[in-house]
Amino acid sequence: MDIKRKCAKAALNYIENGTVIGLGGGSTISHLIRFIKEDQLDIKVVTPSWQTKRKCEEAGLAVIPLSEVSAVDVAFDGCDQVDEHLHALKSGGGIHTDEKLVARMAEEYILLVDESKVVKGLTYEHPVVLEVIPQALAFVTHQLSDAERVEIRMSRDKDGPVMTEHGNLLLDVYVQGNQDSERLEDRLKGMPGVLDVSLFTSVVTKALVAGESGICEMTKR
Repeated sequence: MDIKRKCAKAALNYIENGTVIGLGGGSTISHLIRFIKEDQLDIKVVTPSWQTKRKCEEAGLAVIPLSEVSAVDVAFDGCDQVDEHLHALKSGGGIHTDEKLVARMAEEYILLVDESKVVKGLTYEHPVVLEVIPQALAFVTHQLSDAERVEIRMSRDKDGPVMTEHGNLLLDVYVQGNQDSERLEDRLKGMPGVLDVSLFTSVVTKALVAGESGICEMTKR
């Protein structure tokens, strides 16, 4: 069994029948969906990921619209990096606003990662992603003049920028390493016009880290 499958298998220990669980996106989550189906667990799912929603429905799992849920028992997600303080950075999917909503709803928000994603402190090799209302684009970009680079995320499938499910833009913001991640998240999220950012410094409760030697559980230090 490969590392990602082992990590997904370990996540089953945190799921109880009759609960509502949150699922993010990615290959480890896909493995978890298959294991939930195989174990015939009686759960309901909320997810901000279109691909995860489709895979859950194909597996016969009940999916509830996010707008109809006020609490989640446990949620699972991936990330680009997580550090020893359980500060995490996500960049790829651009659905971090809804992912963070699920994280806030959840009693437990657990990251499923392999050991290559774990660092002492976030290095910011990946950009911090901001979801920005279109009217605030010029203002927010100006406020980010101290960043190394700011890019509007452009669509690969059409002429123009990527638009989120909420009708907003995504800014990929490249910053220097050695940041105070909590202060950076507060600063970026505090800008008028920014809906949310892909830094998760206060919502992660655990990380299940998979390596060749097995699975270890990280908790806040």
